[in-house]
Amino acid sequence: MIAYRFCVMKHRNVLRLTLAFAGAAALGGCGSLIPGSSSNSGTPDYGNARAAYNAGKSANASSPAPRRLATTPQSVAPNPSDASCLAELNQAGARFNPIPDTYAAPGCNKLGTVQLSALSGDARQFGVSNIGPVKCRTAKAFSAWARFGVDRAARQILGSPLERIETMGSYSCRNVAGSNRRSAHATAGAIDVSSFTLADGRRISLKGDWDDGTPAEREFLRVVHKSACKRFGTVLGPEYNRAHEDHFHLEGTGKKFCR
Repeated sequence: MIAYRFCVMKHRNVLRLTLAFAGAAALGGCGSLIPGSSSNSGTPDYGNARAAYNAGKSANASSPAPRRLATTPQSVAPNPSDASCLAELNQAGARFNPIPDTYAAPGCNKLGTVQLSALSGDARQFGVSNIGPVKCRTAKAFSAWARFGVDRAARQILGSPLERIETMGSYSCRNVAGSNRRSAHATAGAIDVSSFTLADGRRISLKGDWDDGTPAEREFLRVVHKSACKRFGTVLGPEYNRAHEDHFHLEGTGKKFCR
């Protein structure tokens, strides 16, 4: 009723205190009476709604548009609450670039993510290949695992420092295989690691060396798997199922599940 009264009065060029009283609800109900309104198109402008929210301008909005319903990617500025994680990742010696928050399809987003380019060991840096955006806190766990779990194991068991960790990616807007539930990859919360390249040129892969590698290579892969289970929430490997026979799935930092 409030929206209706406002639209009729506006149409009669009578503007009084109704504008202040009606607020955002009246504006949304005026349809073609409001220049530039999106109500005729049926597609709310979620990018503008999010920007207004960040600027503190939507305090009076009666029903903010749910961000998860955006059908096209929308970008916003990085969240200041991630600053401490970025500082810790930088202190750990990682090279990375923060990525602006982006909302994509329902259940898919890149919030508080970074793009890693290198990680730091005890004495040298090493690369990370084929990795996309990843949540900062997952990247921090990955950085610590690479240094204390992978690089040290490579030097102690295989006699050579780590040169590069090869991945099968991180962010991917998809469901868990065989389900309707979004994968942790859909929010950049997981990394799939397929192999490790050493400074002496050797390449140790999950696919080729988990069962068929030398005794030292098999030991190395099991040690780094066990180390990952201490730092990540969910770790899946070749002994979990055939879908993971060629990689470690390293996910988040919450409740532990290690297979």
